[in-house]
Amino acid sequence: MLFLPAFTGRVRAFLFVIIAAVSGLCTVPAQAQDNPSGLKLPRFVTTRSHPINVRVGPGTRYEIAWNYTVSGVPVEIIQEFDTWRKIRDMDGAEGWVHQSLLSGNRAGVATPLIANGEVAMHTQKAETASVRARLSPGVRVTISECDGAWCNVAAGQPGEGRPYAGWVRQEELWGVYPDEEFD
Repeated sequence: MLFLPAFTGRVRAFLFVIIAAVSGLCTVPAQAQDNPSGLKLPRFVTTRSHPINVRVGPGTRYEIAWNYTVSGVPVEIIQEFDTWRKIRDMDGAEGWVHQSLLSGNRAGVATPLIANGEVAMHTQKAETASVRARLSPGVRVTISECDGAWCNVAAGQPGEGRPYAGWVRQEELWGVYPDEEFD
């Protein structure tokens, strides 16, 4: 509790205003630090390179929790601190990665709505369109655009010729939000 000497009511009110203003000013830098990039949180990105160390805290002095051995893995940024980003992967694991190791490219993972099912990649964005490919659960795709219901994706191994490209229902991808639109 703050003790103020026996000042008049007006002086006491003035001192409380000053104390409140000063304490409010002290918290501004901490609040500004919550989102240094100014970009929307949460948001999806991909890993830029490999290997990438994922740490238990925002800095190199923190222990390595695990690492990614391939690039292009979709992750969700859920928090920011300075140049560090707290990410969450498809399995719900969370850790910290330096911003330079992440890319704004979009990727997703096929997540069928039916257990042991497949995700149909259509030639057009319609359930009645021809099926170009069937994606097994966990297949990674690159995403070029989403309209809130359908996403234009490509799947295939690098070096194995042209990837399969087509439209997948947005709800069957991990790496995009429901109703999210982008191109």
